[in-house]
Amino acid sequence: MSLFIILGIVVVIAMLLISMYNRLVKYRNNRENAFADIDVQLRQRHDLIPQLVETVKGYMKHEDKVLTTVTAARAGAVSANTINEKIAAENQLSSALNGLNVAIEAYPDLKASSNFSMLQEEISDVENKLAAVRRFFNSATKEYNNAVETFPSNIIAGMFNFKKEVMFDVGATERATLSEAPKVNF
Repeated sequence: MSLFIILGIVVVIAMLLISMYNRLVKYRNNRENAFADIDVQLRQRHDLIPQLVETVKGYMKHEDKVLTTVTAARAGAVSANTINEKIAAENQLSSALNGLNVAIEAYPDLKASSNFSMLQEEISDVENKLAAVRRFFNSATKEYNNAVETFPSNIIAGMFNFKKEVMFDVGATERATLSEAPKVNF
């Protein structure tokens, strides 16, 4: 009789361990899937940037530094391989695009161009979609990190090398910009 009780306890513990392991795998896969959604939006963003740069070049002949920075940041974002590299590269690209937007404000003729307006709308749409999938990615990452760090699943996570992952945030440079009040000029 006691052998059945011990065997029952071992089976229950084994089932709990298997369940925790499977939950960690599910959360990790959800996070990777969420980043795949980000990749789709990033690809669209990367495809639109050369079009935007070429359109703007005609108007901003003496603003080569801004355009070079955007082009270099895009190249870095396209060539990034790991999730962490992509997060860092995309933060640089976002900063470069913000610099481009500031420079564009000085060119009223450019802002009136229908090609430029259409590209700006497309990029704005992609940026909004990107923000949504980043939120989903961060939610999936939070769920995964909670499972990796909370007891008792942290024991299984340690045994099978599940590690806390980084969120997709705006980066230090962008955060500094966001902490300042926007300047409105008339």
